[in-house]
Amino acid sequence: MGELRLIKGNEAIAEAAIRAGCDAYFGYPITPQSEVMEYLMAERPEKRTGMVVLQAESEIAAINMVYVAASAGKKVMTSSSSPGISLMQEGISYIAGANLPCLIVNVVRGGPGLGTIQPSQADYFQSVKGGGHGDYRLLVLAPASVQEMSDHVKLGFELAFKYRNPVLILSDGVIGQMMEKVEFFDPIPRDNTIHSWATTGKLPNRERNIITSLDLDPYGNEKHNVQRQAKYRQMQEEDVLFEEIDCKDASYLMIAYGSSARVCQKAIQMCRNKGIKTGLLRPITLFPFPSKQIAKLAPQITGILSVEMNAGQMIEDILIATRSFPQVKVEHFGRYGGVVHSPEEVYEGFLQKFNLA
Repeated sequence: MGELRLIKGNEAIAEAAIRAGCDAYFGYPITPQSEVMEYLMAERPEKRTGMVVLQAESEIAAINMVYVAASAGKKVMTSSSSPGISLMQEGISYIAGANLPCLIVNVVRGGPGLGTIQPSQADYFQSVKGGGHGDYRLLVLAPASVQEMSDHVKLGFELAFKYRNPVLILSDGVIGQMMEKVEFFDPIPRDNTIHSWATTGKLPNRERNIITSLDLDPYGNEKHNVQRQAKYRQMQEEDVLFEEIDCKDASYLMIAYGSSARVCQKAIQMCRNKGIKTGLLRPITLFPFPSKQIAKLAPQITGILSVEMNAGQMIEDILIATRSFPQVKVEHFGRYGGVVHSPEEVYEGFLQKFNLA
């Protein structure tokens, strides 16, 4: 058994980063994720592992520092909250375009604009559809507990280096600020591997590497894009993660991720107490999305309720997954602007959407 601690979600991210052998963290404070950097500053990981922690002058500076460190083959990360992640979009697109691994954490708050510091899931589109310019995707992990905030750091770095692609942990203010018991994984030594693709200078057995997202030849740029699309298809084949609760005999499904999925666990119990066979499918990877599993369940399903803390974003991916099953009615239930729905609200909304009251 690993070390057990009672710890806040944001702090679990930071501790996990140290234990995962992260080489560097660059960030900028913004509520409700500031504890990530605060914990790292207080913990002094340079004394534990040699990890560099730096508060940049802005989110734009932070993501470009990530770009540079990732180019050298280092295990590097940043974290922010919604408006800060928006400022990072150009840099994220550059990193994706240069085929570099890194880990990005978004502890989502309500928007648009400055909005509120309360939790939201309104950054789904930005996260799973690219966010910045160009045809690129992030691999997106959606933790639903403080334990997963820790676990997804280790997993996120593994996937980032597997695909040489940015990985985003999409959390929210509920999970970032709550405290739960966490079993931390054992520390992983920092890896000094010299990657064949990294900008480590001219080595005896090869020329210098030049890392860039620029290719002014349209045919060359198209070739790079074709290779990236193949990589995203590989993600969809090999690294789709989800959790099912009471789905085997379900006639109805709730589909929810993150903190909304926790709310839905109680809501599906209330449905079953009323005699309505309802299950919960929780996507753990939002991209790649568990479309095949939804399609696998669809023949037995009458209705699906997409439960989100937004005006309706993930529901679009559910509709795509069920387009061959016209008998499945797909509805959305959401609160937005920073309001967190209760199990009772979800239950009542479910009954109304499907005329089961």
